[in-house]
Amino acid sequence: MKLTQPIKDFMEEVSSKASKTPDWSKVFEVTYTNTWETAIKEMPENGTFVLTGDIPAMWQRDSTCQVRPYLVMAQQIPEVSNLIYEVVKRQFFNMNLDPYANAFNAEANGAGHQRDLTEMTPWIWERKFEIDSLCFPVQLSYLLYKNTGRKDQFDGQFVSGIKKMLKVFETEQHHNSSDYRFERTYDRPEDTLVNDGKGSDVGYTGMIWSAFRPSDDACVYGYLVPANMFAVLVLDYIQEIFTEIIPNEEICNKAANIQREVRAGIEAFGTTINAAGEKIYSYETDGLGHHLIMDDGNVPNLLSAPYLHYVSMDDPTYINTRKTILSSENPYFYAGKYGQGLGSPHTPANYIWHIAMSVQGLTQSSQEEKARLLQNMVDTTAGTDMMHEGFDVDDPNNYTREWFSWANMMYCELFLNYYGYEIKE
Repeated sequence: MKLTQPIKDFMEEVSSKASKTPDWSKVFEVTYTNTWETAIKEMPENGTFVLTGDIPAMWQRDSTCQVRPYLVMAQQIPEVSNLIYEVVKRQFFNMNLDPYANAFNAEANGAGHQRDLTEMTPWIWERKFEIDSLCFPVQLSYLLYKNTGRKDQFDGQFVSGIKKMLKVFETEQHHNSSDYRFERTYDRPEDTLVNDGKGSDVGYTGMIWSAFRPSDDACVYGYLVPANMFAVLVLDYIQEIFTEIIPNEEICNKAANIQREVRAGIEAFGTTINAAGEKIYSYETDGLGHHLIMDDGNVPNLLSAPYLHYVSMDDPTYINTRKTILSSENPYFYAGKYGQGLGSPHTPANYIWHIAMSVQGLTQSSQEEKARLLQNMVDTTAGTDMMHEGFDVDDPNNYTREWFSWANMMYCELFLNYYGYEIKE
């Protein structure tokens, strides 16, 4: 899609505020433009398709994060509001095809991982069940309403998608009776579930079971705590929508019940003790006494808990958790000559994620720290003026993913936040 004059005017306005940091502005202009011009694909029907970047598929999660920074423009520019509406339309088309799938094809062309042992269709690129793949489209539809006032996204397809989402949540609160299975026999061990595709054993906690993390790596213990935190937020959105905009007592009550059980499950089963003897949130647990003390570079993660509005930035358990995961106690925290932060088992050791650096900035109030992180991100693009998935803390010329639109737009969100542009939530 081409940039129109109102969009160019907005970008010029932002850049004028950032005149003292021209290197930041340059990266903002490149990344903000790149997603609009290269990742967004208008379709003849079923809404607008959003490429994740160098993979020819649309992720429910990524596509929300890719257009989320455009919500600032949508407050004033109708064409941007319309674009986001069309993305939401596509997301709920996808969700109605299969609420367990995380990534979809533009057409029913059979592309993607069709050899996976799960219930694939030609529309599905990948069918890794991830809680956040259901949460993100609801968040985008709600934020479109909050930032523009429009409500036409809350149509019959939206209602149908929400009903399917809530059914999946209820089912996966009791995963032992679920029919969902996933095995991939031809790739990395992290791309398949153990126990004949069912995943490791879990006990009931009230939380929602997740097969995979937002990294698309398999969960070790089944209950991914930050994804459940995100579900608590989104279930709040659903209650508001189905109370104030399209009243539906049955949906509203069901969402409230699940939310109550999930929140209680997080607080009862989703905490543990760090090496200093402090209470922290676990990354994963199984309800059987096992916990993972770690965090991952993707969102939702524990670092993002205030960004997900589950806790405040000054919550004592979050402060303890943040201190722990931004230290060597987290096996995926790396520090080197060119930066320090969260990496992931999805990428090589000593690689940290630009996405995580953005979230680190968005979950604290210090302008000085935000500036430090923005500069660090700009300094580690390896001359591309675009963000990457992960980069080597000792040599940023070594990185994964040349074109990763989600990371680009997370930089833009932190950049806009630094200069006082807020997404209404």
